[in-house]
Amino acid sequence: MGSAVSGGSAAIAFLVAIVTNYVTAQPPEWAENTALVWSAFGSLAVVSLGLFFWERRLAAGPQDDGVRPVPLGRIAAGGHSMNPPTVSARVRGREAELERIGTLVRGPGGGMVVVCGAGGLGKTTLAAEASARARAEGRVVVWTRWRDDPAQLGQDLAQAAHILGLPEDRLEEARTGRVSLVDAVWEHLATVKGWLIVVDNVDAPSRVGPGAGPPAAYRGWLRPHGGGVLLVTSRDTTRQTWGPDADLIHLQPLADDAAGTVLLDAAPHAGTETEAEALASRLGGLPLGLNTAGTYLSVPTSRHRTFAAYQHALEAEFADLLGAEHPGAAADPDTARRVVRHTWDLSLDQLHSDGYTLARPALQLLALLEPAPVPRTLMTSELVTDATGLPATAATVDAALAGLHQYGLLHTPEAADPGDGVPPVNQLQLHPLVREITAHTLTRPEPTDTWIAAIDEHLAQAVDATTNMPGRTGWPTARLLAPHLPAHLDRSVQSGSSTARDTLGDLSDALGAAGAASEELLLRRRILADCERVLGPDDPDTLTSRNNLATALHSVGEHQQAAGLYRRVLADRERILGPDHRETLGSRHNLANALHELGEHRQAADLHRQNLTGYERVLGHDHPETLNSRNGLASTLNDLGEHQQAAQLHQRNLTDRERVLGHDHPDTLSSRSNLANALFELDEHRQATELHRQNLTDHERVLGHDHPHTLNSRNNLAKALYDLGEYQQAAELQRRNLTDRERVLGHDHPHTLNSRNGLANARARLAEVGRRRWWQLPRRR
Repeated sequence: MGSAVSGGSAAIAFLVAIVTNYVTAQPPEWAENTALVWSAFGSLAVVSLGLFFWERRLAAGPQDDGVRPVPLGRIAAGGHSMNPPTVSARVRGREAELERIGTLVRGPGGGMVVVCGAGGLGKTTLAAEASARARAEGRVVVWTRWRDDPAQLGQDLAQAAHILGLPEDRLEEARTGRVSLVDAVWEHLATVKGWLIVVDNVDAPSRVGPGAGPPAAYRGWLRPHGGGVLLVTSRDTTRQTWGPDADLIHLQPLADDAAGTVLLDAAPHAGTETEAEALASRLGGLPLGLNTAGTYLSVPTSRHRTFAAYQHALEAEFADLLGAEHPGAAADPDTARRVVRHTWDLSLDQLHSDGYTLARPALQLLALLEPAPVPRTLMTSELVTDATGLPATAATVDAALAGLHQYGLLHTPEAADPGDGVPPVNQLQLHPLVREITAHTLTRPEPTDTWIAAIDEHLAQAVDATTNMPGRTGWPTARLLAPHLPAHLDRSVQSGSSTARDTLGDLSDALGAAGAASEELLLRRRILADCERVLGPDDPDTLTSRNNLATALHSVGEHQQAAGLYRRVLADRERILGPDHRETLGSRHNLANALHELGEHRQAADLHRQNLTGYERVLGHDHPETLNSRNGLASTLNDLGEHQQAAQLHQRNLTDRERVLGHDHPDTLSSRSNLANALFELDEHRQATELHRQNLTDHERVLGHDHPHTLNSRNNLAKALYDLGEYQQAAELQRRNLTDRERVLGHDHPHTLNSRNGLANARARLAEVGRRRWWQLPRRR
């Protein structure tokens, strides 16, 4: 095809040559034959005209192979700058990501990197910094932006390839449709090493083209097969979009120290490092929010000039500082990207245009909940319909949540595996700033009260379903629901309803059984405050609520506070209900346990003895509360050194609990553990260790690996092994227990401190044994 076109031009050139060469020269003999000359001239003219029109047809229309000619008039001159933007401030907290990109740029091959994440995370800034570093190392860097125009992207990448040496004749072939431009560009880019091409803001990758194929097919403009690195920034975070050969760098919010440094860079005189980190944490480490705050603080005329003042002002002026409407954002996407109030609207608009019509309502519903993970089971189609009035199905809600996750607006924290057949619970969580901005800028026709009423109704339903699940199946969901219930109670109080208090009480009981002491404590405080306000300080429900709060404090190691509350409740119940009332006996038992934990063993033993007599008289010898009382007395006697009597009481209690409650009841497991402790004090070390080993297995099976009772059981086995001289096993158990207690109970809980001390002791003994063995080694002669 190419030779025919050039042949037409040659024929015309030949005719011109004839005329030119022989106008003034002596003509040859054949030229005297007029008929021959005009015949040859006519034939050449026909051929030339035919080839001329064929060339015009090739340039004007599609060919049989489907390759279309491409207008490339702007390539040589370039319609806009292809230099990367300047990074105005030092990039903080992204060294790992920059090193990943730099390693690929400096490597022998090429590839595609996709820097992805929600709006406001600094994707463009990271790409610009990577470009600056690559250029400083002598790499060719070309920058272009996605403008929702595949033809323009083709022009830009063709120009990038031209800058990197793509020949003019190859571009001419693309212009005339003899080759595919995208293939010509990438065939050339595969042969050139050491370049970096950035395509910024590819937030609609399905429209990149050419054609309708997905980017993951690697047949369009975005491919990982060049000799250099193609760096793409996008809000789309899914591997499904970008394919298996793309290196995805999913940006997260900055850590507090790096985020604080960003603020200090922008406003060095606005406060201390600690104050900067506190404000950075309040802003969720979002770079766009940090830049907005830093810019504001750096302006001399701003009303708030310190980190502390700005953070305080956020509570009253959040909408003005971060949620203010920007007049140009609606019409200009580039402006919207730079405004915290609007940056996520671009993603929501994109999702809506792609058919995810419930994405925005789902985000708004989540924003009305607390800034904590939400169980996925709460976000049902019924909730969406009840709140918004929009038709919803399980499938459309699934699609909406998947779309929010795809664009980085919704996170799904990894759920801890409860183990032993209990499936983990899927979670949904918004970035705190996404949630807060959305909550401050809700726009919908329905009144907020309608949405809140639907949320409260479904929260109550979720608690009811969770607390009625068998065994510990509902415990993970109960933990996730807990942070969202206090606001539910507050709203219920305002509407004059008291049913929410019962809902919180049911969930608190489930949390207590699960060993989720901190979550239970949160709810118990709110329930007591509501009881005292509504029912008065002496109402039986108020006394029960105060007792339950003391029990929660006891569980988190606040024994002094617990004892004070128990003492008050006991006095009130003796006065109102009498000394032998069942609830009075319960208060006396709880006070004795708290005193025992405080080291007041003699006083605790006296209370337990008095209480055990009362329980046996009022409830009988086999009642579970009587058995609890006997267990408390036996444990106190053991700490008083009366080990033989303690062992006998524990043995009796274990037998009775196995008969009354069953072998796997948590109270039965507690009795077995206490009996093992008493036997250990009687120097029955081997028997005690075997009981502890059996008990640990049963605790892990019945309560799970992370339950506080299981952690106590593991600690008891470690101590028994330590005293048997099995220091290596003891150290391994203590190391595992320390890690788990720090995660479950916190670093400062008394039990955590106990584990840390136990691990230190075991390691010290191991070191001592190692030194002794080294000393005893025979010397070489």
